[in-house]
Amino acid sequence: MREQFLRAATVRSRDFARQYEYLVLTIGAGESLPAARRMLSEHAEYGKWELERSCIYVGGSRRYWLRRKVLRVERTA
Repeated sequence: MREQFLRAATVRSRDFARQYEYLVLTIGAGESLPAARRMLSEHAEYGKWELERSCIYVGGSRRYWLRRKVLRVERTA
C-alpha cells in the first residue's frame, strides 16, 4: 500500500472555493479487501478523512482519494 499527500492548495471546481487537503491511497492487487477497508476506516475515524472517490483498475489494484477540510487557525492574542 502506498500513501500520497497532495498539496493543500488544490482547489477543484466542485469544491466551491473551499480548501481541502487530499490523501491518495493505492492498494495493490495482492492485498485483501478487508485490510483495505480497515485502513480506510482508520483514516476516516482518527484522521477525519472522508472518501471522495474510489477506482478499481483492470489488474485488480485499487486507488482511493480521501479529503479533509483545511482548518485555518488564527491567533487570538
